Amino acid sequence: MTPPENKIRLLTRVAAALAVAGWTTLAGAAGSLNALVWCDHTDAGFLKGFTAKTGIKVNVKDYEGTGTALALLEQSKPGSWDVFVVDSTDVRRVVARGLLAPLDAKDFPMADIPEVVRLPEYHVVDGKMYAIPEKFGYNAVAYDKKKVTPEQARDVTTLWNPAFKGKVGIYDYYLPIISQIAIALGKKPQSLTEADLPGIREKLKAMRANAAMVGDVVTSQTAIATGQVAIVAGGGEYLVAGLAREKPHLDWVLPDVGGVRWQQAIGVFAASKKQKEATAFVQYVLSPEGQAKLATSSCYWGMPANSKAALNDKQKKTLRWDEQSKFLAKSYPYLSPTESFDKAMQDLWAEVLQK
Repeated sequence: MTPPENKIRLLTRVAAALAVAGWTTLAGAAGSLNALVWCDHTDAGFLKGFTAKTGIKVNVKDYEGTGTALALLEQSKPGSWDVFVVDSTDVRRVVARGLLAPLDAKDFPMADIPEVVRLPEYHVVDGKMYAIPEKFGYNAVAYDKKKVTPEQARDVTTLWNPAFKGKVGIYDYYLPIISQIAIALGKKPQSLTEADLPGIREKLKAMRANAAMVGDVVTSQTAIATGQVAIVAGGGEYLVAGLAREKPHLDWVLPDVGGVRWQQAIGVFAASKKQKEATAFVQYVLSPEGQAKLATSSCYWGMPANSKAALNDKQKKTLRWDEQSKFLAKSYPYLSPTESFDKAMQDLWAEVLQK
């Protein structure tokens, strides 16, 4: 056991370090937190940084899809979970259920997060901030530089050009792919209606005719890594950035016409009995150190929300750091469709892609 006087000195040093970093000060940090997260937060190196600074262990459980997380929460006792990582487009949905606690913007490096990434219309409800964007990326185009030129990759029409028949892979998620086609047709995803779907259907059919596969993240990544496909619609840094060391010929880019941006956010559960500790973890995630580790997680890479993330030059190059201002200016966050429009898009997807 640690002698009481040594323990007091240790906790004093931890508290001082947290104060210098701008984190919530913890009086006697110990114990653990339970976090419901996406798989990038399960990286041991990422979690180790927080535990080393605070002595708090973070128990994580990853999930896919907000619906899955909500079902899990319904089966859990109130207070079982402390931190929640969720798709930015679903924050309001979660807040409406009373699941998230409001956060004080003064506790976080909001000025270091680009305004276009903050998306207050997603993260702020009735004037209160309930979640903070922590990582983002693009459902754009991933490609093999040995088979596709950068110019062809930036031209979204390559995806349905007959010359690429049998060379295209399609990420199996209707929302970003339909939105990408809409952008190519000169429409903003947020303004789409069912009246736009017939025109989108024709391009979607042409893309499907070129496709060698339609699959989830793992299937799409395997297809481009093994050479089964030369280009992946809906691919991005999350698909190939982590493979850059072993397969430098794989790359990604946002089409010149623009594309779709995914964003994930982090918040604290309202029922958590460890509000200060949970807030400190969120602060760690948004710190330059935490952001760098999260951005390059072994599960998938993505752009850190904090522009001061401690990435090295090679990591920045892989993530196309120098092009981010341009990419952000011509990318759109996921749309939040009405139930009827969402069903219409899913029906179209099933009709064309899942035959």
